[in-house]
Amino acid sequence: MKLFKGLGIAFCLAVLCVLVVTTAKADDWNRKTVITFSGPVEVPGVGQHNLPAGTYVFKILDSQSDRHIVQIFNQDETQVLTTILAIPNYRLKTTDKTTITFRERPAGEPEALRAWFYPGRAWGEEFVYAKPRAIELAKEANEPVLATSLELETAPVEALKTAPVEAVAPTGEPIELAQVVEAPPAAEPTTEPTTVAVADPLPATASSLPLIGLIGLLMIGAGFALSFVSKRTV
Repeated sequence: MKLFKGLGIAFCLAVLCVLVVTTAKADDWNRKTVITFSGPVEVPGVGQHNLPAGTYVFKILDSQSDRHIVQIFNQDETQVLTTILAIPNYRLKTTDKTTITFRERPAGEPEALRAWFYPGRAWGEEFVYAKPRAIELAKEANEPVLATSLELETAPVEALKTAPVEAVAPTGEPIELAQVVEAPPAAEPTTEPTTVAVADPLPATASSLPLIGLIGLLMIGAGFALSFVSKRTV
C-alpha cells in the first residue's frame, strides 16, 4: 500500500509541475512585470497620464507585427490606469532584468516614460505620445519622439490598433521612424522572429482549460487503477 501511496503523491506532484509551467508561459505571453517607481512618472496613452510614486503592473494587451498595446495596472491589478500604443524597438544587448528608460525632463518635472524591455528579449516597447505632447518632449530632450495624431484623451482603446504613428523632431517636423526605433542589424534579420514576424502564442486562458481537463481525467483514471490493483494484492 505504501508503494501505491507513493505513486499517487508522485503523480500529484507531476500535475502541479505542469500547472506551474502553464502559468509561467502565460506570464511570458503577456510579459507581466511588476515595477516600482520611486517618484512620479508621466506616461502616454488612453487613461491616466501621471502616475505617482508606487508599484504598478505592466502587461501586453495585444501584439501585432508592427505595434504593441501595453496596459498599466495598479498594484493589485484591479484597475487599468492607462493603455498605451507602442512600437517594437530593438536593442543590441539583452539583460536578465526589466529595463525602463525615460526621457530627459527639466528639473522638478516628472520623468517621461520612453521604453520598456522585458528580461531576455531584444525587442522592447517604445511608447507613443499624443503629437502635441510628443513635440514638447522632443524640444525638451532635444531628440525625436514617437507621436500619433489620434486624440488619446477620448479615443477608444480599439483605435490604438490602427492609429497613425510618426516620429517628430525637436523642431516639430515629422521624420522617419527609423530615427527613433532601432531596426535589427542587417546581418541578423531573424534575431527574434517569435516577437515580430510570428504571432505570440495564445494566452493561458485560451489553451490551459483542455489541458487541465485532461489532467483531471488522468487523475481519475489513475485513482481507479490504483484502487483496483490494491484490491487485487490484498
